[in-house]
Amino acid sequence: MVLFFSDMHFGKGGPEVARTSEADLLACLRAHEAEVTALYLVGDVFDDYIEYRHLVPRGFARFQGLLADWTDRGIPVTYLVGNHDPWHRTYFREELGVRVVFDSLVEPLEGVHVYVAHGDGLTEANPLYNRLRPLLRHPLPVWLYRHLLPGDAGVGLARWVKRLVGKDAVDQQAVVAFRRLAHHLLATNVADVVVLGHTHRAERTVWPCGTYLNTGYWHESRTFGRLDATGVHLLRWNGTHATIVEPEASGEPVRPAHDPAPTHRL
Repeated sequence: MVLFFSDMHFGKGGPEVARTSEADLLACLRAHEAEVTALYLVGDVFDDYIEYRHLVPRGFARFQGLLADWTDRGIPVTYLVGNHDPWHRTYFREELGVRVVFDSLVEPLEGVHVYVAHGDGLTEANPLYNRLRPLLRHPLPVWLYRHLLPGDAGVGLARWVKRLVGKDAVDQQAVVAFRRLAHHLLATNVADVVVLGHTHRAERTVWPCGTYLNTGYWHESRTFGRLDATGVHLLRWNGTHATIVEPEASGEPVRPAHDPAPTHRL
């Protein structure tokens, strides 16, 4: 069983929200750990993440401890960075045993080839961000930011900017663009399954050429993905166990976490 989570946005919404989100994620992961064979974190795990040479942002030690425990036990964990958390250095790899990936990847999992990416910058849904993305990830401006601003100032500035420009509204144009991208990747035989995040809209769409899964917005909806011998599933953690979410073919949003959820098998 392979699990996919994205858009936890740890640090968003204040300490109490963060503790609840982390606790729910830990409970969900522990409920699956007897069967899991790999874990993929599909970007925006943190609402802001800037790692310095000798410093990392504080918080979420319990989550990081679970990752270290899993990798120590031989369960591979892969972290594909998103648009909120791209400034990783070596901490997750060297201290936690987590593979950090800065682009997309295609891997054989459970007998199928799976394309995985956070998704930012892959479509034309946000032209301005697409132009800024290479600059935000280029080694020179990243080096200048880290060295010109001390840790507290650098992280504080990043958080201030996120509060200023951040929004939770789902961009329907991005949702449609991601669906088209996924269909193209499947139709051109890049993979059998495409897994993305970023849009904050959970979705499972099946075509003759393959399956598209968007893991949705854990921060609010507690949705995630699972790939096992029976196929690709979209699930939601309801506080005590995971239930399969019926796909919304019309693109309607998944209901908030802890609401009564359908349990039809996909």
